[in-house]
Amino acid sequence: MDELEGQLLAKVLALEKERVALSHNSQRQRQEVEKELDALQDRVAGLEHGSSAYSPPDAFKISIPIRNNYMYARVRKALPELYAFTVCMWLRSRSGGSGQGTPFSYSVPGQANEIVLLEAGHDPMELLINDKVAQLPLSLKDNGWHHICIAWTTRDGLWSAYQDGELQGSGENLAAWHPIKPHGILILGQEQDTLGGRFDATQAFVGDIAQFNLWDHALTPAQVLGIANCTGPQLGNVLPWEDKLVEAFGGAKKTTFDVCKGRAKA
Repeated sequence: MDELEGQLLAKVLALEKERVALSHNSQRQRQEVEKELDALQDRVAGLEHGSSAYSPPDAFKISIPIRNNYMYARVRKALPELYAFTVCMWLRSRSGGSGQGTPFSYSVPGQANEIVLLEAGHDPMELLINDKVAQLPLSLKDNGWHHICIAWTTRDGLWSAYQDGELQGSGENLAAWHPIKPHGILILGQEQDTLGGRFDATQAFVGDIAQFNLWDHALTPAQVLGIANCTGPQLGNVLPWEDKLVEAFGGAKKTTFDVCKGRAKA
């Protein structure tokens, strides 16, 4: 970005000199030079002031560089009551093997652990629903990007866990017949001990999160594979990954990033 801005500024200076040299030439030549100069100055201004604009709207990531109890992102959309869901996201952990922390947590009044994805220390990754726990056979320890999907339905508490498009495990009796309560708070990167707060640094996520999407039904294995390969629909029908819906706090950074660029498979 800095190199491009420097090149554009150099071109602006060259055109300024050319405009002076043309001061005695035809009006048409001067107008053409000034038109090009205005266009370049607009591009420089866009680089200086518009770097936070994302195109397309979902091409960004949330980065949490260190383990702490104050960096996080909040999803600014209320969830409805859910009888099933699939949540998918791209994750790159930078925990150094000391546990992935909490990629996301959803709390509602009276229940801090309505939905939580957590890996503490050397324990396996866990999915908590209404304080009930299932251990998930997922691993993010190589510091690379991985696509994670978790599907659940209240009927018999059935769950499935996918990594990079492949089913890694499934089970049942996880908070069976418990509907997910609406109007809670969804936090990326921290585990909530109370509604919307009281974070614990030992349970914080360190790394990058992108394309966090939520559906109100269990996706099929083929649909999950399509999303992981960047060939299927990306946006959740309940919660889509959109710039306007995700706000970073405490020094967590939101930066332009297209996780699917160059990744799509035929």
